[in-house]
Amino acid sequence: MNKLAAVKAIAFFEGLPEEKFTKLADIAVIKRFKKGETLFLGDVPANGFFAPIKGRVKIFRTSPAGKEQILHVFGPGEAVGEVPVFQGGTFPAHGEALENLETLFFPRTDFERIIREDPDLAMKMMAMLSQRLRILVNKIDDLSLKETPARVASYILLLRSSQDSATFKLDLPKGQIAHYLGTIQETLSRIFKRLAEDGIIEVNGKEITILDEAALQDIADQGR
Repeated sequence: MNKLAAVKAIAFFEGLPEEKFTKLADIAVIKRFKKGETLFLGDVPANGFFAPIKGRVKIFRTSPAGKEQILHVFGPGEAVGEVPVFQGGTFPAHGEALENLETLFFPRTDFERIIREDPDLAMKMMAMLSQRLRILVNKIDDLSLKETPARVASYILLLRSSQDSATFKLDLPKGQIAHYLGTIQETLSRIFKRLAEDGIIEVNGKEITILDEAALQDIADQGR
């Protein structure tokens, strides 16, 4: 995929005129990272943002004790680290390649220049940032108000919502999912086992089949 096609695939640029895509492609730089490599560190000045072409990026923070909390996972068509570019601040968390990664990188200085010249693009970015805020608020709600089984059920239903089938594969290793949901892998495995014993889901390795979606939704709604 060339740079112009990759820029057109980014969600918050959707609907822009052709000449705007060309301007953005002109400033974009293709970068490659190996699995486990760091894209950026939290509290470091943000010199630009990323948009994966192939592979995914996890955004996470670590506690003083070294415990990792995954905040979000981004894949192709999504922007990563764009908020501090607007704020003129630092990255609020760490970014790491979950797998071998090919990504566009938009340097902050060049992107700011385009934004100043293009109010329509600025409005589009504001809408995207508002959507990102809603995702973060929902994440905080899930972590702070729901018990662990409800968070796991919500996660399974979230995966289901993007599938055409009730059978699908987990998008992350179980250890990463546990970190994302604010728990540990052993607890996650016990919840999967209990859901399977209750006839709500069927687990076959990384493959999940939802057998009783209504019951799973009831569990997800607990604590609301």
